[in-house]
Amino acid sequence: MTTTAIPADRETWERLAAKLHPQGRAIIDGTATEAEDGRTFDDVSPIDGSLITQVARGSSADVDRAVAAARRTFEAGHWRRTEPRERKKILRRFAEAIRADTVRLALLETRDVGKPISNSVSVDVANCAACIEYYAEFADKLYDEVAPTGPDDLALIRREPLGVVGAIVPWNYPLIISCWKVGPALLTGNSVVLKPAEQSPLSGIRLAELALEAGIPPGVFNVVPGYGEEAGKALALHPDVDLITFTGSTEVGRLMLRYAAESNLKRVALELGGKTPQVVFADADLKAAAYDIAWGIYYNSGETCHAGSRLIVHEAAREPLLEEIRAVAATITLGHPLEASTQMGALIDGKHMQRVLGYIEGGVADGARVRLGGHQALKETGGFYVEATVLENVRPQMKVAREEIFGPVLSVMSFSDEGEALQMANDTPYGLAAAVWTADINLAHRMSQALRGGTVWVNSFDRSTMATPFGGFKMSGSGRDRSPHAIDKYCDLKTIWTAYR
Repeated sequence: MTTTAIPADRETWERLAAKLHPQGRAIIDGTATEAEDGRTFDDVSPIDGSLITQVARGSSADVDRAVAAARRTFEAGHWRRTEPRERKKILRRFAEAIRADTVRLALLETRDVGKPISNSVSVDVANCAACIEYYAEFADKLYDEVAPTGPDDLALIRREPLGVVGAIVPWNYPLIISCWKVGPALLTGNSVVLKPAEQSPLSGIRLAELALEAGIPPGVFNVVPGYGEEAGKALALHPDVDLITFTGSTEVGRLMLRYAAESNLKRVALELGGKTPQVVFADADLKAAAYDIAWGIYYNSGETCHAGSRLIVHEAAREPLLEEIRAVAATITLGHPLEASTQMGALIDGKHMQRVLGYIEGGVADGARVRLGGHQALKETGGFYVEATVLENVRPQMKVAREEIFGPVLSVMSFSDEGEALQMANDTPYGLAAAVWTADINLAHRMSQALRGGTVWVNSFDRSTMATPFGGFKMSGSGRDRSPHAIDKYCDLKTIWTAYR
């Protein structure tokens, strides 16, 4: 199914999906392998509740095998001692292999997580390849340093790979977030064990196969699917893992720190939850703001860590802005993810759908009012869909204003002055991102400086490139993905001091 011809209609996508037989085994030391104890779990599509395939249910024994393979290849130097120019060539081949496999990868992603196929093609697969290519270009451009010393000494400062990197990734953007971690880890010469979310294991397994095809040595990039409390916990506790890089919930992020402390004090990099505020002043361009606010919460069905889930709007602009948001939401098509026209697909599974609906019900019980949506949709499909929703009359102390819903739910609050807006925007344990909308450049600068978030957009939302770092403040985690800044966490600095006698 490796092809660059992208289908344009649902019928073709469904025909291709029927022919696709996903590989659900772990990739350890270059070989597809069942779990050591033979156990599997069902991988179910949120599109219609159907079984996609059975996947190896990795355990601590499988993690042991993967880590041992990663350590052995690291110590042998099969990858870390590869000449930088050659490493660049191989990583670029990896990126091209991803692009050539767009149809398969997009189908795996859409069937696994329920996102529109158009997004899987143009955003997820495309950005995955671009990430690997971006880091490939650093391979022969990273320099070590010479420290200033006296004439009788030479002090070299070397950047060296850590060793074995454990990467645990979530189900909302499996391809993109996997490559945000795998790209810089491989660039710097590490070996990797990837644990994809149990809800979305298939694209990570396929990535490891493509890496092998591109020439990355066996054992350098391993994938162990399985449950978080089994394979994920075993990876985080493993005494021969040097770094855990984790993206997911703040609750599990706490566990990562605990597991590191209980094992070998491994390094931990965390990108966790968010409750992003969209702060809109009365002088803002309301049409532009409404467009980005609507897409900022309804894209990917709201299953985005930095989704703009809190609208904090000046009371004078509240009604006209909400009407503009309603108009934009009406143009966002909720439907079957393999339809070319679909812009908003399924939530990840039934349990999560009920969680999102529970937040809506709880918000209403606390005094909020449903302005738009608020219900399950497309029940007849057997899948897990929720309407684009707006909750108004939200107060800052409500759960829908403070907790991460991770669904297509916008909570609306009003303010009367700048100080109140800032206080409400920062009144959250999270600090992943924020946005401010105003025609006053001085106000924009004041707010962007004062808002506590790893990214602050001004008169825009969710604009980024690989060149900009991504991560958060406060309980949104520590460390950064993307950009040259992400490279540092996969390296150690070694000083080599030579005295001339």
